[in-house]
Amino acid sequence: MPERLFVCTPSKLGAFLDCPRRYRYSYVDRPTPPKGPPWAHNSLGASVHTALKNWFTLPPERREPGALPTLLKSTWVREGYRDVELERAAYRKALDWLETYVANLDPEEEPLGVERVVAAKTSVLALNGRADRIDARTGESGPEAVIVDYKTGRSGLDADDARGSQALALYAYAAQRVFRRPCHRVELHHLPTGTVAAHEHTDESLARQVRRAEETAQDIMAAEKAVAAGADPDESFPVNPGSLCGWCDFRKVCPAGSGVAAKEPWTAVEHLAG
Repeated sequence: MPERLFVCTPSKLGAFLDCPRRYRYSYVDRPTPPKGPPWAHNSLGASVHTALKNWFTLPPERREPGALPTLLKSTWVREGYRDVELERAAYRKALDWLETYVANLDPEEEPLGVERVVAAKTSVLALNGRADRIDARTGESGPEAVIVDYKTGRSGLDADDARGSQALALYAYAAQRVFRRPCHRVELHHLPTGTVAAHEHTDESLARQVRRAEETAQDIMAAEKAVAAGADPDESFPVNPGSLCGWCDFRKVCPAGSGVAAKEPWTAVEHLAG
């Protein structure tokens, strides 16, 4: 019998690459071990992403910065902040980012997709993922699709970040098949700085990212089979200790992570109060 395809998203593959133990806690162990408290930076990112999604659902004549306060208030996620003062500072920053960002968008331009799920199959993967935005643009060879990913983190991004992102490459690979048009350009739009980090993939570079994803999936399936056959789960899904441990949702239940100083839920947004 042929192997079943490994059903996954880019974030699922990324969890295993970051730390196989975290992958196990998230996707294998049932019941799922208890997580830590919500992160304020996740709340901020979700709020901004949803506000942008809803901005594109407005009629073109209403797509203007003045619509954003209502959109952001209606989507605002309040979890994880240290106090009301920090939450309000984060809201003001987020609104400023959004107003600056949409001021440079053409309200008449309709993307191919917003928060659009794209999917593709290979001999190993049944891949799906939700792209923040997929633009319709005209390249040298005619109509093409462009993957746009919003970022709200503190650090700026460059072309190497766009080039090395497996998630963006997999979105591009799947978008080509969904929209039946070339999709090689991927962009990271960093709202806090208003910068765009871009990379132009080739068919070969996309294929390399797909192969890497397939290799990761095969490692995951081998580990899951080993555990099902009675192997020690801790050995099949080893921990990858490092700087990410302080940010891990499962730090308290992981022997390696529990020895690392925890980050406060609001640590990544504390600078916004300055």
